[in-house]
Amino acid sequence: MPDVVSFSVLLAFGCLTGVTTVLFGFGGGFLTVPVVFAVTGQMHVAVATSAAVMVVNSLAATLAQARAGRLRRDRVWPLAGFIAVGAAVGALTTTRLPEPILRAAFVTYLLITIADCLLRNGFLDRGAGPGGLGPVARTAGGAGIGVVASALGVGGSVLTVPLLRRSGLPMTEATAIANPLSAPVAVVATVVYAVSADGPTGYVDVAATGLLLAGSLPAIAITRRVTGRIPDRVHAIAYVALLVAVTITVIVTG
Repeated sequence: MPDVVSFSVLLAFGCLTGVTTVLFGFGGGFLTVPVVFAVTGQMHVAVATSAAVMVVNSLAATLAQARAGRLRRDRVWPLAGFIAVGAAVGALTTTRLPEPILRAAFVTYLLITIADCLLRNGFLDRGAGPGGLGPVARTAGGAGIGVVASALGVGGSVLTVPLLRRSGLPMTEATAIANPLSAPVAVVATVVYAVSADGPTGYVDVAATGLLLAGSLPAIAITRRVTGRIPDRVHAIAYVALLVAVTITVIVTG
């Protein structure tokens, strides 16, 4: 059970997770993995707990974004199905990886994503679009997103948001669609992690999950009222800046 300091940290980061879920489609992974790792000292527990939090956050944000009319069914399906398949592979692989390798993979993943957003055209400034996703992006790309996302407990938005952004969508829509695309990753990964270790919930830390959700759900309800008012380029820059901050946090706590 978390002590008083850990209790406060998890609750505060839960609030921040709710904000980033709505604004950036993160579902919580980039924030919950480093903070749970800092509290528990176990990367497998951090990844599993992050996935459990994302199940609730991504579904809550999906409902909020659907009510706001920001979801496009043609961009969600069948990509979500292939992401789910990849998620099962990624989660099973992660349970067999040593902790240092998992931490190094998480940092590498973040660094590559930041470089891609900054160095390739179409992210900071909206892509030409409005073309849809091709068959390769929907199938092999979706499966690859699922593998990476579930293995690292990050939901996949760091791959789906740039992908959707470069297809011509504004940041508001790209981040909104990232929420339902994170849900299959979170559900599959949570089930795998819950049965991959001793105890009724496996690697999932129930106390940490509850504290994070206690902060995130009210934040989601509040933040959904202001999303869409942020200028598109500012929204994109803030997305990259948050990735940089999370990368530094993971390196420091590691």
